[in-house]
Amino acid sequence: MPETLSLILTTFADEDSAAEAVTKLVEERLAACGNLIPGVRSIYRWKNAIEDTREVIVLLKTSAAQSTALIARLKDLHPYETPEILAWSPDTSDKAYSAWVMDSVGFSKSS
Repeated sequence: MPETLSLILTTFADEDSAAEAVTKLVEERLAACGNLIPGVRSIYRWKNAIEDTREVIVLLKTSAAQSTALIARLKDLHPYETPEILAWSPDTSDKAYSAWVMDSVGFSKSS
């Protein structure tokens, strides 16, 4: 059975800290890539108060096998006390794109 993809979503307070963390995750081959989507407005409850802040959404693509290691490292790199980290495994994906992700995180067919 071919390795499946995992999509990890997280948020950061600013683009610089998001880019720094994503760069490290890609350099360490835990993620094939990360998309930074700035300008998100988040309204949430934190420590009994309603917060209204601007954030950056980050979408990370990896293999399902690497997702646990990626999440652990993301927690180490993340400046938030309790970062939002959500993971999905897509039911379908383009074969060529999936192969690129697997190769990028060290899961090529020869692995």
